[in-house]
This record gives sequence, structure tokens and C-alpha cells, in this order.
Amino acid sequence: MVSMFVRLPAALDAQLQRDSGISHFEYQVLAGLSMAPGRTMRMSELAEFAEGSLSRLSHTTSRLAKKGWVRRAPDPQDGRSTLACLTDAGWAKVVETAPGHVAEVRRVFVEALTATQRRQLREIATRVNGAIGPGKACS
Repeated sequence: MVSMFVRLPAALDAQLQRDSGISHFEYQVLAGLSMAPGRTMRMSELAEFAEGSLSRLSHTTSRLAKKGWVRRAPDPQDGRSTLACLTDAGWAKVVETAPGHVAEVRRVFVEALTATQRRQLREIATRVNGAIGPGKACS
């Protein structure tokens, strides 16, 4: 099980690096923003979605901003918060990257399991995550 937990993310990261030049974490950030209303999220919410710390997210969004894929702005409703916004170029990167990533997830994970095994794994993951506690971004 530990081997799978190490090798699966590494395989997905390798595919994204090879085919799109981005890390799995960068893809999670872009994908999270692509699904958010207005393609915008508070940094704290995005960190939780991407399962990363605010510090890691800040460094990542700085890199993505240099590429023109993300911009950051103060939250007009709460000056203490920062918003991350997916740019049109960032949206284009997600659209370009998603098909290959989805195909790789299907190949190495979905198609490797039967429907029953996927259902069992979902139930197991739900129980383990419940035992760990409420979902919070990694530190």
C-alpha cells in the first residue's frame, strides 16, 4: 500500500512534467481555479483543495504568475485575504493539459481496478480520511 501511495503520485507527476512541463501540484492549482466560480478562489481555500500549505501555494502561484497563468489580487470583501485568479492563458493550459492527464489517471488507476474494487477503495478512503480527521491543507 505504501508503495502505491508513493508510486501513483510520482507516475502522475512524471506524465504531467513530460507532456506539459508542470508538476502535479501546479496542475491541481490550475484545475482547482478552473472549476471555481469566476475561476477565482481565496488562497486559503485553494491550498486546502490542492492539499498544500499556504507557503507552498504562494511559491507555486508566484511561478504560475510568471508564466501568465495565474494572477493574485487582494480580496475586495476581506482585505486580509488574497485571491488567486486563473487567466485566459491559464485556462488554455488546463484545456491543453487535462486530456493527457485524464488518460493517464484512467490508465494507471481506473482501468487497473474493477468497478467493485473502485467502490471498495472509495469506502476504505472515506473511513481512513474520517479517522484522520477533518480535511485541512497539509503543513
